Amino acid sequence: MLSKMRILHTADIHLREYEDDRWKTLKKLIEIGQEKEVEIFIVSGDLFDKGIDSETLRPRIREIFSNNGFKIILIPGNHDRESYKSGMYFGEDTIILRDLNEPFEYKDLMIWGLPFEPIEGEKIPNKLRSLANNLTTDKKNILLYHGELLDAFFSRKDFGEEGEGRYMPVKLSYFKDLNVDYVLAGHFHSKFDMWKLEKGGYFVYPGSPISITKREIGQRKVNIFEVGKPPEEYTLNTPHFEEVVIEFDPFGEENPVEIVKEHLQGVHPKASIILTIKGYINSEKIKMSESGLVRQIREITRRKSVEEHLEFRDIHTILEDDLFKSFIKKLEQSDYDEEKKKQMRDIAIRAMMRARS
Repeated sequence: MLSKMRILHTADIHLREYEDDRWKTLKKLIEIGQEKEVEIFIVSGDLFDKGIDSETLRPRIREIFSNNGFKIILIPGNHDRESYKSGMYFGEDTIILRDLNEPFEYKDLMIWGLPFEPIEGEKIPNKLRSLANNLTTDKKNILLYHGELLDAFFSRKDFGEEGEGRYMPVKLSYFKDLNVDYVLAGHFHSKFDMWKLEKGGYFVYPGSPISITKREIGQRKVNIFEVGKPPEEYTLNTPHFEEVVIEFDPFGEENPVEIVKEHLQGVHPKASIILTIKGYINSEKIKMSESGLVRQIREITRRKSVEEHLEFRDIHTILEDDLFKSFIKKLEQSDYDEEKKKQMRDIAIRAMMRARS
């Protein structure tokens, strides 16, 4: 029954408007599910950004959540926990798991849902202990969960713009006595991440499938795996943010404009760039002022860049200083490696800039 049964697992799409980038991402995931011939499509919370968004979008959701050839299973997250009132219809093949004691049975799978609740402390492990008696030994058990894994190394930005509160936190040790094969989680936005459970199962965050804020950097992913095998990250071609950091070297031979072009050539076509340019230029050498270079950079990044941090400085007067020239000559004659020479040049440049300020 489980032979090559595939599951697509995602979370944190935060839908807001019909046909915006987030909506198009969801449609793309449905298409990928069809291409990969998955039998189950899981959203582990925060399909919607707010309850009001679910009411606006529900007629459209019904259309794309019906007749796909696979089951769609949802659990409420902290953003959309008010979106799934009892009896609401979300599509022909859609199952909503609101209660930990009411699993969905499919072939040789039992799929349990631990949706988000504003609870902490012993209430969470108590809930999981109550589940232990219900887990079957003759089927694969999958638990859907939305909240924070405390074992993970994270900063608050990994969860989007959630503030400082705790969101139904768990530890891997909470699952050690459970016969669970997969914990398919949501709420952790930043990247695909996976941990092994003590009894051999897996705990997985897929990350958001589209960048929700500028904090979600890099191409986005989902988890597409065959039941009985490890989770597997699948890279998406969806809108996302990319950080590009460039450092100008006033002693280099390449024109700074060409350096910027080269760095941006390899950026994914659906990426919005957060650009930082550091370092120094020699305006006499490149025949271009700071302001002229800024204009050219902005022409190159037009329609690509969403945020720019142009921190480079023109130091041509320092480079022409006799004391600095003498220092550079002695430095070049030294036995230091190139990295050490660069560090010492930078220290000298900063010292002279401070002395002149």
